[in-house]
Amino acid sequence: MKKDGRSYSHETLEQFRMLAIDRIRQNESPARVAQSFGMHRSWGYRVAKQAAGRGHGKRALKSTVGTGRPRKLTATQEREVFRSMDGKHPHQYGFDFALWTRAIVAAFIKERFDVCLSLASVGTMLARLGLTVQKPLKRAYQRSPEAITEWKEQIFPSIASQAKLEGADIYFWDESGFRADSVYGKTWAVKGQTPVVKVPGQRQSISAASAVNSKGGFWFATYQGAMDGEVFVELLKKMMYRRKKSIHLVVDGLPAHKRLIVKEYVQSTQGKLTMHFLPGYAPDLNPDELVWSHAKRSASKRGPLKTGEKMQARVDAELNKIKGNPALVRQFFKHPTVSYISDSRVNRQETKP
Repeated sequence: MKKDGRSYSHETLEQFRMLAIDRIRQNESPARVAQSFGMHRSWGYRVAKQAAGRGHGKRALKSTVGTGRPRKLTATQEREVFRSMDGKHPHQYGFDFALWTRAIVAAFIKERFDVCLSLASVGTMLARLGLTVQKPLKRAYQRSPEAITEWKEQIFPSIASQAKLEGADIYFWDESGFRADSVYGKTWAVKGQTPVVKVPGQRQSISAASAVNSKGGFWFATYQGAMDGEVFVELLKKMMYRRKKSIHLVVDGLPAHKRLIVKEYVQSTQGKLTMHFLPGYAPDLNPDELVWSHAKRSASKRGPLKTGEKMQARVDAELNKIKGNPALVRQFFKHPTVSYISDSRVNRQETKP
């Protein structure tokens, strides 16, 4: 394996060059010499060239003192900067900002080491430490890491075990809205000029609910208006109609899902339907969120509604395509944010309503 010469000290590299030129002068191939030191073949030829010529010789192979400016922070101090940033936020050090910008890092260094660095120097140092500029994922402050861990490691595995024992299916439920004038995705444009996308004058909109499971099962229904307890119950009745197997249904904490009328309906199914609630502020734990993202991107690729075209028909067509593609549905469960579901080893036999 080729080695990076920068990993060696100046003294070690000087010794390598001296030994190498002695062997090259004994008619050994520069490429073979370089290989014996774990270097690229070009290193051997470069050593030979440096030592060639009148007045050069081994003196040309000696290490020289660098002429660049010395770094203001020691290697130890740079490592401390990395440790202070890794997995932590500026808030924890008294800064009124949530992101590590070069200006915030410079202020941190000034406060911690009383050293002033330019923004360019900070950027160079961060790159040297292996840090890159990234867009952070947003998470609600109310989100509880402990509740999420408990859901993944205790609650859901328990649900999966109970469902397997009962021969029941586990479905994840979610609702979403579609508008004719919505624009999804990103577009290329001239730098500095925000593109304007013309949308149809139609204001058609429709809401949809769906339920998805890891075996490829997918159910959906559309509805008009806002979600409330009565609408939720009517949708649940449609989903449960003629369904042979019992269902453990995982939903979010929307108030409509917790109304008394919903509890009464669930009780009336006599165990045919059991509901479970995801931790608060954790939509990424629900694979049905991925279904909606896919459906909206797919629908947007078809362009705006044509004259006379109904939003209902567009949405039904997209969701029916998903329903008819169990392999696609199973792919949603391979996303890293919902991998805990397959890790729970749920029974994978194909399910039919």
